[in-house]
Amino acid sequence: MTTKQPEKTKQERRRQVFIPDPPKHKNGEMTSFQYLGDNGSVYLLKHHFGNPETTVIKAERYLLSARGAPRREWRIPDLLIAFGASSAQYKENNAYIISLQGKPPDFVLEVASRGTWRRDRWAKREDYLAMGIPEYWRFDETGNYYGTRLAGDLLVNGEYQEIPIETLADGALQGYSPALDLYLRWENEDLTWFDPKTGRHIASFESERAAREVERAAREVEREGRMAAEARVRELEAELARRDREG
Repeated sequence: MTTKQPEKTKQERRRQVFIPDPPKHKNGEMTSFQYLGDNGSVYLLKHHFGNPETTVIKAERYLLSARGAPRREWRIPDLLIAFGASSAQYKENNAYIISLQGKPPDFVLEVASRGTWRRDRWAKREDYLAMGIPEYWRFDETGNYYGTRLAGDLLVNGEYQEIPIETLADGALQGYSPALDLYLRWENEDLTWFDPKTGRHIASFESERAAREVERAAREVEREGRMAAEARVRELEAELARRDREG
């Protein structure tokens, strides 16, 4: 028997808004997918932070300041992370709407591309500042677009201040994100995420695959050990049976 769902109140209907998906990439530009989707960053960050009901982690979906914001003010960050937010509200709207969530995202990231780098460097920085987003990061594979491979801004007293970026001994670049409690790293033209608490990168497809292989090998050793033990028991039973026959 199907239970009839209660009708939405007038207030709920007024709050309801559904935003269409952003348009497809133009000119075949898929740089953000290369560094956030293809390598599994979005999935792995979701796995790292957990709490899917109250943590919104989305790539290339609309971000609006309010439900009535004009279309020209809608933004599409390559990566958006919000803690203490409502995943259900996001799903209902198909977008992150700050006025409905009650808070801006904690973190946004843009990946450089030929068609968007100018807006990323200047216009979007001002847009995200106006939205009150605590951290705005940029990643550039080669540094040819942004003039730097990795950059971050931290909201301090209503203004963005540059987050220090350090060069590691192996040539990698890293900057610390207070919002995520992670280091973002440019390593060999790739974007990685390093956890200072564990002293390791967050789980990757490679590390998870290696962990599964270790588990599989451990199970095999256990199975082989069990088979050897069972064989030894059978040998002892056969020896006892032989002795009983010989009286």
